[in-house]
Amino acid sequence: MTKTEKRTQRIKMLCAMAMLTALAIVVDFFLRIPNIGGILTYEPKDAVLTIGAFIFGVVPGLIMSFVVCLVEMLTISTTGPIGLLMNFLPSAVFVVVSSLIYHRRKTLSRAIIGLVAGSLSMVIIMLLWNYIITPIYMGVPREAVLELFLPLIIPFNVIKVALNSALVLFLYKGVVTALRKSRLIPTREDNDTEKKKNTIIMVCASALLTVTFILVLLIFAKII
Repeated sequence: MTKTEKRTQRIKMLCAMAMLTALAIVVDFFLRIPNIGGILTYEPKDAVLTIGAFIFGVVPGLIMSFVVCLVEMLTISTTGPIGLLMNFLPSAVFVVVSSLIYHRRKTLSRAIIGLVAGSLSMVIIMLLWNYIITPIYMGVPREAVLELFLPLIIPFNVIKVALNSALVLFLYKGVVTALRKSRLIPTREDNDTEKKKNTIIMVCASALLTVTFILVLLIFAKII
């Protein structure tokens, strides 16, 4: 492939990423269900972002997730940087874990395994970070947040990831077919580069998990 062809393919990929990012923003704006239990919001944007990561890779999926969450913070959100953090974390975890597993071998079974693993990871991460951040943001004791886990936060997150996973499986083939017909999907992937990127993402994800568990341990020890 010549430099010109590579540049053209890169531009096409960026256009496709921009289209999916814009679609995720539209979905976030118009299909969200706010004020569930007074503090939670469901939006199906993670399904679109995960489809993007399945097509283009982990790093593009992560970039798309951040852009969508940043746009949300600057437009319809009223929670500022804390809201950005709590919005980006679940999207990033779900997208990264699901697509990492799927890109090891692109089959339906791997997609399902990836979505299940991404769902479990997101639920666990959000439980921990709700326990860390929500008391600080809302000015309530952590015991009050713990009381919301079983009746509200856990069921909400389980239903959210189940719905988004179902949407990914239902929509993925159609989105891929449309992009192939428009010739926006790369015909070849640089496997070595993708593996290096995935390794970096896995290291970052491990660091996030480590920091999260350390913070939780410090909280239980009443150090913070």
